[in-house]
Amino acid sequence: MTDRTLPDASVLTGWRKSTHSGNEGGSCLEVLDGHPSGVPVRDSKSPQGPALLIPAAGWSSFVSAVKAGRYVRTDRD
Repeated sequence: MTDRTLPDASVLTGWRKSTHSGNEGGSCLEVLDGHPSGVPVRDSKSPQGPALLIPAAGWSSFVSAVKAGRYVRTDRD
């Protein structure tokens, strides 16, 4: 099975805050475009922590579902 995590996400540069992250602070998802193995995703509060590496096709499907309103956040921290 292929490992789908990057143990130290800080070794990569070019992270950007997801346009679907809120502006209230504390709940920021960052993504990295152009990675050869997929789309790395990390928690902005933990830049040295791990990143989840999502295959490009899976990421595209997820983003399409979010835009279509199929995933709605119901909890508020």
